Amino acid sequence: MFEPTSGPAVQRTAQQTAEFVGNGMFANDHASQWMGMRITSVAPGRSTLTMTVRAEMLNGLGSCQGGFIATLADSAFAYACNSYNEMTVASGFDVDFMAPAKLDDVLTAIAVERSRAGRTGVYDAEVTNQRGERIAVFRGRSYTIKGKHSVAV
Repeated sequence: MFEPTSGPAVQRTAQQTAEFVGNGMFANDHASQWMGMRITSVAPGRSTLTMTVRAEMLNGLGSCQGGFIATLADSAFAYACNSYNEMTVASGFDVDFMAPAKLDDVLTAIAVERSRAGRTGVYDAEVTNQRGERIAVFRGRSYTIKGKHSVAV
């Protein structure tokens, strides 16, 4: 993880804010922790998370159940759209699966901001495996709650 920059009087750069939010959100993100996700990078409007496919994530056909893949992409989306420390929630998302993920695959989700205007945003995420094969594509729509921080300052 990242070294937190803390204290209410601290002036942060945009990158420091993104890292501060990433640390703060992850500390309380029990779902992502339980799934074994790790934040490998976070920046304004962007994040990268990884997750290894475990046996309990496999469906009856022996591939990773799509909900786990969507959750990885959704978590990357959450860290990207909250990176400005303005509380932002999903208003919806779509996911398309391109290939199956298998046991012990290391999945990487990279979420990137495409549009952020007023209270709404659009973010795209791509999930790949350790061989760089595309597993899924994701588009998330966000809604910012004005006046509320993602992480207390």
